[in-house]
Parts: sequence; C-alpha cells; structure tokens
Amino acid sequence: MKNIHFIAIGGAIMHQLALALQRQGYTITGSDDEINDPAKSNLAAKGLLPEKFGWYPEKITPNIDAIVLGMHAKADNPELLAAKKAGIPIYSFPQYVYEVSKNKKRVVVAGSHGKTTITSMIMHILKHQEIQFDYLVGARVAGFDQSVQLTDAPLIVLEGDEYPASVEEKRPKIFFYHPNISVLSGIAWDHINVFPTYDIYFNQFEQYLQGIEQGAKVFYNNEDTEVQRVVGTSAAHLSAKPYQTPPFHYEDGMPVMDTKDGPVKVSVFGRHNLLNMQAAIDVCMELGVTERDCYQAIASFTGAARRLEKVKEEKGLLVYRDFAHAPSKLKATLNAVREAYAGHQLIACFELHTFSSLNEKFLSEYSGSIDAADDAIVYFSHHALDLKGLPHLDPGTVKKYFARNDVNIIDEKAQLELTVKNLVANSATTGKPVFLLLMSSGTFDGIDWNAVSSRQN
Repeated sequence: MKNIHFIAIGGAIMHQLALALQRQGYTITGSDDEINDPAKSNLAAKGLLPEKFGWYPEKITPNIDAIVLGMHAKADNPELLAAKKAGIPIYSFPQYVYEVSKNKKRVVVAGSHGKTTITSMIMHILKHQEIQFDYLVGARVAGFDQSVQLTDAPLIVLEGDEYPASVEEKRPKIFFYHPNISVLSGIAWDHINVFPTYDIYFNQFEQYLQGIEQGAKVFYNNEDTEVQRVVGTSAAHLSAKPYQTPPFHYEDGMPVMDTKDGPVKVSVFGRHNLLNMQAAIDVCMELGVTERDCYQAIASFTGAARRLEKVKEEKGLLVYRDFAHAPSKLKATLNAVREAYAGHQLIACFELHTFSSLNEKFLSEYSGSIDAADDAIVYFSHHALDLKGLPHLDPGTVKKYFARNDVNIIDEKAQLELTVKNLVANSATTGKPVFLLLMSSGTFDGIDWNAVSSRQN
C-alpha cells in the first residue's frame, strides 16, 4: 500500500503520520477544511499542503491503496463516502500505525495522565543507548525532529490514547495497537463527551487489558487505587508488575534520586514525574537496558513540550506552563510545584478549555484541585463554549464547583491579563519570589505571557 490519502490531514498526529510515511517513500495526498500551524507549515515544507481547503471526492481515485481517516472527519464527509463507494480500505490512524508496525515489538503507554511524559522518557533512554526504534508521541520532544517516526526498526514506542479512533471506528485508539509491553499510568475520568459516566470510562481500560495477548508485560501504577482495581479485574492473563515513586530528595528545587548506585540528579521535578520516570526505567530494563544506564540517560531528560516547561525566568520570578487540564493533572502539577518551590508565592492560572472542563456536569470533579496555590485563577472564554456547542457558563457557578472562596473566576481576556499582572506586581511587596504556573490544553486566547508576567509592570 504505497498510495495513501489522508482525510483530515491537518491534525496534530495525522499530519505527522503523513510526513513519516512520505519519508518512507509512500505517495501521500490529503484534504482538510482547515489547517493551522504548525501542521500548515510542516505540510507545506514537504509539498503535502492541499492546494485548497475543503473536501473533494474527485481526489478519491482508483490508484489510492488506502485511506487514513482522522477523527475530525464527520460521517457524511464527501471523500469518505466516495472511498466507501469505491471499496478502498479505510483505516483510522491507530489502525494504520498497527498495519505498518505489526511485525515490530510494540510498547504502548496508556492511562489518563502521564502518557506523553513516560513515552518521552522511554524515547530519551533508548536514544541515549543508541537503540533503533520507531515512535508516536503527542508532543514535541527535545532531541527528536518529529513526533512520529516509521522506519525498519524492530521496535516501536506508542503513546496510547483512549479517545475514539475515528467516526467509522469509535473504540479507543489504544485498542488497536496490540502491545507486547504496556504501561498503565492512572485512571481518572475524562472525555465526558464520549464517556458520559465514570463506569463507562473505567470499562475502556478493562477492555484494553483484556484484549492484550496472554503473557504480555504490563507495568502499572501501584499508587493509583483505580489502576490496582482494573489490574485485579482484567489482568490475570498478563505478566503485571507494579511500579511506584522511587526514593528521592530535593536540592535547590530539583529532585535527586536516591539509587543503589548513589545519587542521580534529574532535570524535571514533581513526585508524579519521578513516578513517570520509574515506569520508563522499568520498560527500558524490560527491553534490555541496564538500570545503571537508565539512570545515566534519564539524568539529562528535560521534559516534553508544555509539560512543566519553563517559559520565563528573571530575578524573583519563574513562569512555567503545563498541559494540565483534568482535575488529577492539576493536583499533581500544583503539588509538584508547591513541594519543589515551597518558598515561592505560587500563582496558579488555569484555563477551562476541553469539552469536559467546560461542561457543568463535569465541573464538580475540580473541587479542591487548585488548593495548593497561594493565588488561584480560573479562566474560560465564551467563544470556546460556542465552538464546543455548550451552554453559557456563569462565573459564580464555576466558583462553586472549585470550592475555594478566594478563587478568581474570569471570562474576559483583558481582565485575565490585568489580574495576573497585578498579582505578580503586588507579590513584590511580600519579598517572596513568584512562581506563575499556567495550565491549559489551549492558549489562553493567545495571551503574551512574557509581557504580562513582568514584575516591573
């Protein structure tokens, strides 16, 4: 199958898969009704950007060997209908990734949180050891030019997402990878638009484990009671091994792992990241890397993009951003900063951006999630609500669900900029350094945080 057409080629992972296949000599075409950067620039640089945006069934020609269908495409998509009529094989992207990697050893990192970080850590260790491998990861990772690579390597590392694969195949993406080795990092309800109850969400992980081949190795987070429960109900046929946070201590705001070979300084902080690190080390040891070599490699890991990523540092001020958007992720990230920077004034700014977080039926899950911050701000835009087809949200209602009397609930961009600017400036009078933590899967409507966050404002 050398001629592949992508329906919804502009997706974050879809376009990366298209580029990876092109590098392997495939002939790639594609369509989308909207493509934004970085996908737009990446596709244009390799001659894959569609001449016109939109759906054109005439692109579905007899020489096409397969269709890769993105989640963005709807059931009545004209190109999808034409492909069905022509009898061309149609794959969601996880199905196609499996198709081109079914003869490789597959490592799949699954769970509600930590997937990108654990996958990135595994990639970092393997690269450090000069082990040949392919990968699919949901963020930019230092030292790697792209987020999808497909070659003739005998091993592939996959970040496994529980979101549906496509409009044609509505089961979670993780169901299609068939791992030889897997990680289960945590279970915390998310994607309320697809999984309307916690039980339905939990059941996806039961089905995932049940579908893995007998005797496969699964490393599971032994500090998560829901993970313990799903392993108890659904992993009897697997070789399941628990992992937990390794011993460590802090020096100058950064953790030092206390290993049997002596102290190992690392470049990311937070208990949850040390827990993620242990999962990655366990996987790499299963792949034949020694424990000593794992520690040597992981010491230089600096994190995946937007996962506790430093935005700015100046005298008395640190600004970090994080992809945290689910309640469990907020708690873990805030607790990590609070522990590592106990002497700082912690200002937490969180944007409600996902369908779940903007849905009043889910908001109660955020109760107590930002309590670790000294100053807490929750922002949402009415434009985001409109885009997701959700009803109006009242700031007072949002405040009730966060269950913190002094939380600032803001629904106007200008007011958010002013509030953050004032909090950072006023903190100078306390004499304490400031840690501004920005948490969102979005962009806060494009705010320039370098300008907003100066203590000189």
